[in-house]
Amino acid sequence: MRRWPERIRSQAVVLAVAAAGVAACGPALQPRQAQFVVRGCEGSGTALQTGSLSWRWEAGPVLDRGVQGDWDGVDVLNPSVVRVEDTFYNLYSGFDGQTWRSGLALSRDGVSWEKQGLVLSPDPATWESGYIAANGSLLHSSLLHSSWLHGGEQFLYWYQAGERGHTRIGVAFSEDARSWRKHPEPVLDLGAVGTWDEAGIGDPYVIRCGGSYYLYYLGQDRRGVQRLGLARSQDGVHWQKSGGNPILDTGSPGGFDERGLGEPAVFLAGERFYMLYTGRDSQEQRRVGWAQSGNGVDWEKIPSAPLLEGFADWNSRVVCDPAVWQDRERILVWFGGGERPSPDENLNGRIGLAWIERGGANNAE
Repeated sequence: MRRWPERIRSQAVVLAVAAAGVAACGPALQPRQAQFVVRGCEGSGTALQTGSLSWRWEAGPVLDRGVQGDWDGVDVLNPSVVRVEDTFYNLYSGFDGQTWRSGLALSRDGVSWEKQGLVLSPDPATWESGYIAANGSLLHSSLLHSSWLHGGEQFLYWYQAGERGHTRIGVAFSEDARSWRKHPEPVLDLGAVGTWDEAGIGDPYVIRCGGSYYLYYLGQDRRGVQRLGLARSQDGVHWQKSGGNPILDTGSPGGFDERGLGEPAVFLAGERFYMLYTGRDSQEQRRVGWAQSGNGVDWEKIPSAPLLEGFADWNSRVVCDPAVWQDRERILVWFGGGERPSPDENLNGRIGLAWIERGGANNAE
């Protein structure tokens, strides 16, 4: 996600009214911020031995760019993958040099993908503007406490949209992952003046645990510093930001994540949460590090960082955008890779795959 120029958007009045519980025209508004931990998640049942993990790689990209002139002809990045029955669904981001959009690809094994075409574009007539409706997080879920959606299992897609440099987060739903209905307004907005996420937010990654959704996201302040935060919702539309935000900060000078953090991917293994995230260094190279937590809110970086970095020409300068799927035998991580050091686009970006097979101390090929 890009570094934005300064932009101030005040929510002070809204926050003050919510905190005071003013109810002259109805029930009190829900506070925009709360203290909470992540509860009720289902993990793999197997803890990770973080000191002895070894990765296998697909040598080449598993999802490539389209031809020049296609909607995804410049970059293919930001995989977001779910499995429904025996099929993997991947809503990925494509860039044509001007606009980011979301497309669908399907796979039986997570390696060989078939593109299904463009499914979501930004609407310049709305809050989305015309630059991006992509870089999102896909779930397949029964709907929780929803008054704006009806039915059983649905695909839900939280995505990044808005004016270039000033994005927010919206949500759309679909029964087939092809035809989407968008919520008319952004569902996660900028922070109040002076806060860590006042200038822009993006990079959503949503998990469902028990009766709630939890959204991990990037926030940027007026100085361009990027950190990670967390919000909670019962319906996927109305969100409370964590009072503990930001939950993960930039690294020390000289570190792989000294210039910013983004693109979190969170999963539970055993009794602990793990987060893969993208770090930017001083040369705008990007690599994937990781952190762990006992409650999903208080995070500690794991010192064996970076965890994933370039291993071939096509991802030599950028490894980013992790998306995780796991079962009791393996952990799959799809990621974006590029050969040009850029914080956002024009990377010659493609999507790759790495994985861990559980049960062995060393699985490296």
